[in-house]
Amino acid sequence: VVGLDIQDEMGRHEVGHIDNSMKVPLNRGDGCRFEGEFTINKVPGNFHVSTHSATAQPQSPDMTHTIHKLAFGEKLQVQKVQGAFNALGGADRLASNRTYARSAFTHRSHLSLASHDYILKIVPTVYEDLSGRQRFSYQYTVANKEYVAYSHTGRIIPAIWFRYDLSPITVKYTERRQPFYRFITTICAIVGGTFTVAGIIDSCIFTASEAWKKIQIGKMS
Repeated sequence: VVGLDIQDEMGRHEVGHIDNSMKVPLNRGDGCRFEGEFTINKVPGNFHVSTHSATAQPQSPDMTHTIHKLAFGEKLQVQKVQGAFNALGGADRLASNRTYARSAFTHRSHLSLASHDYILKIVPTVYEDLSGRQRFSYQYTVANKEYVAYSHTGRIIPAIWFRYDLSPITVKYTERRQPFYRFITTICAIVGGTFTVAGIIDSCIFTASEAWKKIQIGKMS
């Protein structure tokens, strides 16, 4: 009964998106693993997992979940770039409804009514390698909340919402090879530092030796 719905400010409203998606039953049908890949327009919008497209609504839909991966754009295979490309990876909300219900309600029928809302700020990211080839991806920041919503007609069907907006700022990583003169400067700095330290040690040893000689002469006299 779970499906993916997509909406945005360009008028897109797709309920029950099924292209390039897969649902695998878990726990004898009590849950499922949802995987999907789809395109979105570069305008504010949302996509959400819910039972809105189901022909018959379940009595108590439980939207507790774990997010394994949520990413936008091309995956950057660059070890030196440690960005927030999968900021929601590992997010665990399996026990969140139960905690929420104990703090706000007393009846167990409210345990599975909470919706989960993720607010995403998507940041375009460009990586340029040594050859000048550019790869484009997206990082994102996230804030989240959960709530039980009601309207004048009764309970609102719970869902897992991902509301996104694009940042006007782009992050760019540029790969550059260090110039040869920087290598020479580094070598000179190492050699100079070695001589400086050696000179300090030699001066300390000489001073200690002279002091010891004076002490020995004083004892003899």
